[in-house]
Formats: sequence, structure tokens, C-alpha cells
Amino acid sequence: MSLTDLKRKKPKVDRSKISVEDFIADANNYAAGKPTLLAGQKSKPPKRGLDKMTTKSYRHATFTLTEASIAQLDEIAKESGIAKSKLLRILIKEFYDKSSGEQGHILQRRKDDHL
Repeated sequence: MSLTDLKRKKPKVDRSKISVEDFIADANNYAAGKPTLLAGQKSKPPKRGLDKMTTKSYRHATFTLTEASIAQLDEIAKESGIAKSKLLRILIKEFYDKSSGEQGHILQRRKDDHL
């Protein structure tokens, strides 16, 4: 790598001066995922992932899925625009909320499919 690789590609943009109150208000809007109040300034779009408050209620998990299940999960995620981990949480909750008889029926049906 040469020193020319370290050169800034775009000239630095001069930003207009703003008051402290405007800066704080704009920072609060950014944190809430709202558009910026400052004219001429572009804000980054809000992240679609988990925020700091909700990450405490989630734990990382590792488990094994079949290739077919992975493909189906990918397809559902692409069509719905919902993250795969969120889809799995939804499906787990749906199964959990069923009566034990309904759960047993689903499990037996899946067991019969693989025989």
C-alpha cells in the first residue's frame, strides 16, 4: 500500500454552525429513528436491528437445520422482509401457544413425513 492510497478521495464538506440545542434535538431525533431537523444535513437511516435495550432479552443460540429448512427460511425471510431470527421466534411462539394435543398432532405428522 502506498501513501497515495491514504489520500482523502472527496474534499471535506464544510458544515454550517448550529446551536447546541439544535444539535441535541437532532441527536435525539436520530436516536429515535426520526429524520434530521437540520436542513442540508443527511442523516443515516435508522438501523433495523435490535437496539441496546432489547438485546439484553436475547441470547445467541446455535442449532442445526436441514438444507431444506434453511432454504425455506431464506425464502420466507426474503418474501416477508423479516429477519430469520425473528421468524424463528414467531414460529416458536406460535407452536408454544398451541394446545398439547395440537402440538402432538403437528409433531406426529412431521414424524410420519420422514418415515
